[in-house]
Amino acid sequence: MTYSMTLSTSHSKHRYALSALAATLAFGLVACGDKADKKVATQVAAQVDSEEISVYQINEALSRAKPANVTPEAVKAMSREVLEKLIDQQLAVTQAKETKLDRTPEVISQLEASRRDILARAYVQKIAGGLSKPTPEELKKYYAEHPQLFSERRVYNIQEIVVPASADVIKELQTFASANQSMEDTAKWLKSKDIKFGGGSATRSAEQIPLELLTKLHPLKDGQSLLVQSPQNVTLIRIASSQTAPVAEAVALRSIEQFLTNQRASEAVAANIKLLRSNAKVTYMGEFAKDPAEAPVAVAAPPATATDSAASADAKAQNSIEKGVAGLK
Repeated sequence: MTYSMTLSTSHSKHRYALSALAATLAFGLVACGDKADKKVATQVAAQVDSEEISVYQINEALSRAKPANVTPEAVKAMSREVLEKLIDQQLAVTQAKETKLDRTPEVISQLEASRRDILARAYVQKIAGGLSKPTPEELKKYYAEHPQLFSERRVYNIQEIVVPASADVIKELQTFASANQSMEDTAKWLKSKDIKFGGGSATRSAEQIPLELLTKLHPLKDGQSLLVQSPQNVTLIRIASSQTAPVAEAVALRSIEQFLTNQRASEAVAANIKLLRSNAKVTYMGEFAKDPAEAPVAVAAPPATATDSAASADAKAQNSIEKGVAGLK
């Protein structure tokens, strides 16, 4: 399993910003006047023919957008923009119902799929919400046990050469790695043997590297190499250069808490789904009845975490270094 940490505190900022945003929005939509006027203004933001759009709908849409560091002026502008979009949406919904689109098999199927997804996610969130938070002792222990991520964190400039496992050159590449041979010389040798290979370079901070690989890279000095094997590839990795970039404990503890919370939630959800499957009668039908034991187990995923965000950012900047170590993930 790949473990990765992001040192960003954006999740916490989003949470507090959303709370302030919701409160400001609710306050901003309360009109001056008598109690009856205040009640109506607080509950309803607009009426489209016979349908009402509530402040709750606006708050819900804004919370999904996850705005951060918003000013009162920005809140007002955003709430107005969201309201206008909800009005357009309501007009389209009304027309869809009038033309009986909500009765077509395709739409009914999509509505049911959305309902199933929402219910499954609600159940997952209920499990995650009932878990205890990591203790201060657990947070400090994680910090102490992972100096490569925090107190001794580095930013690496990594070079690599990737060779198919079928090339059968592990022994030679291991020798090159032990001798810290340059990538240029290694590439020349592979070419002389007419062996196809890939290669490239990338700059990666410690938290962007799979922990299993990071624990092996961390002890190496600049100019040293490491050989990594997977069923598909053999990858020669060399640290061309690196820079120390430690993270103070006080700063790291916030991210560690979020990481451990998400990890605990993921494990709890997986265990719960496994128990539910063991108590349920699952009968595979048709073509799926042939080899049910080989079918992958689908587990409902918890809400997106900070780890998920770092992985997504890496995916957008895919390069050869990610392909070379894919077998470790």
